[in-house]
Amino acid sequence: MDKNSIIEQWFLRYSDDIYKFLVYYTGNKDVEDLVQDVFLKALRSLETFESRSQPKTWLLTIARHTAIDFARKQRFRNWLPDKWLAGVQSEEKTPEEILHLHAEQQALYHALRQMKPAYREVLILRGIKGLSSRETAEILEWSESKVNVTLHRAMKAVKEQLMQERKGMVGDAI
Repeated sequence: MDKNSIIEQWFLRYSDDIYKFLVYYTGNKDVEDLVQDVFLKALRSLETFESRSQPKTWLLTIARHTAIDFARKQRFRNWLPDKWLAGVQSEEKTPEEILHLHAEQQALYHALRQMKPAYREVLILRGIKGLSSRETAEILEWSESKVNVTLHRAMKAVKEQLMQERKGMVGDAI
């Protein structure tokens, strides 16, 4: 089977997972270009895939690195003299999108965005994507014990963040 056929099969099988991961990771629904970049990078480096891991795990690793690179580029663009142009692009959701999100999902999404990157990564991979500790460790290039400890701390931090937000809402309503 040639490289293009393998990547095409993987795209059909895993593109939805990669898309969802990137949406959670970046906090932006417009990640189609990043998904495409992931599969182009996979095609270019398919020879390096050693089949020790699952293709999905390898692709999620590439997706993580692609998202990190994208964020770095965005930060660099914000330093440019045309910084005000970056402010024009807003991640604000339309009223229709807000109506479709449940209040709990909104709170969880907001709390997730407040977490430091390591917590956010492990929460997305383990909690949302349902990957094993081993798969998550492979993607993040951590030990399994670090994944488990970080997940525990991240879940505690999210819980505290959600409690603070609820207290704020109750205080605002009074």
